[in-house]
Amino acid sequence: MRHLGIGAARVCRMIDLHCHMLPGLDDGPRNLEISLEMARMAVADGITAVACTPHIRPGLYHNTGAGILAAIDCLRGSLRQSGIALDLVCGADAHMDVHFTKKLAKREIPTLAMSRYVLVEPPYHVAPIRMEQFFFQILLTGYIPILTHPERLRWIAERYQTIERLSRYGVWMQITASSLTGNFGREPRYWAERMLDEGHIHILATDAHDTHRRPPDLSKGWKAAARRVGEGEATHMVLTRPRGVIENEPPSNLPLPFGQQSLALPDMA
Repeated sequence: MRHLGIGAARVCRMIDLHCHMLPGLDDGPRNLEISLEMARMAVADGITAVACTPHIRPGLYHNTGAGILAAIDCLRGSLRQSGIALDLVCGADAHMDVHFTKKLAKREIPTLAMSRYVLVEPPYHVAPIRMEQFFFQILLTGYIPILTHPERLRWIAERYQTIERLSRYGVWMQITASSLTGNFGREPRYWAERMLDEGHIHILATDAHDTHRRPPDLSKGWKAAARRVGEGEATHMVLTRPRGVIENEPPSNLPLPFGQQSLALPDMA
C-alpha cells in the first residue's frame, strides 16, 4: 500500500455507475421526493451522471428493461422540472442466475448505457458454484461483467483467489465508496483496501439507496482511494473508466488498475 498525502483535494467531476435512484422499483427510494433529494445530493457531491441500476432478482424484483427505461424517462423529466442538472443512463443491478446469459442475449437485462458492460451481483451469503465458468461465459459472449461490491460478500475470505483470477481474466470489479470509508464495518473496509492495493478494482460507485443510511456520496470514497493509490488512479475509478463504459469503449482502450496483469481466458472445452 502507498500512503499518499491527500488533503482537501477533490475530483471535480464523477460518474456513478451503481445507484438505486428510481422510486418504487426495489429497496431504493420509496417515492419521487426521495429520488429528487438523492439527485440533489449527488450533484452537490460532484456527480454529473448516474447509472440508474435497480435490482433484477428472480422471485423478488421483477424489473424489466422496458420498465427501467420508462422510470428513467419519468425521473429525467422531474429532474428537468426541478432544475437539477444530473444526467441519467440505464442499467440494472442484475443478480446471478442460471439464465443470465440467455437474458443478456434477449436484452432482458439492461446493460450500462446500452453498452457491453453489465453489473452482476453474486449471492451475498454463500459462494455460488461454478462461479468462474459463469463469468467466463459472459465474457465469451462479448460482454464485460462488472462484479458488484465483492468486498461486502460474506464468503470473500474463503474464495478470494477466485476473485483475483476473475479480475485477471477480464471481469471488472466495483467496490462501494462507503466500504472504503468504513461505513460498512471493518471487514468490508479491509477487503476493499486490499483489493485496491493489489490492483483488482476498476470502478468505485456509491450503490446509494436513500438519503441517510446509504446516500450518493462518492467524493469521500475517492479521497480514501486517492490516499492509497494516488489521485490519478482514484479518478480513473470514478471518471475515466465510467465514462468509457457509457461510451462503450473496449477495455483495451481504458487504463488497467495499477499493477494488474491480465490473462487469457482458459479453454472452456
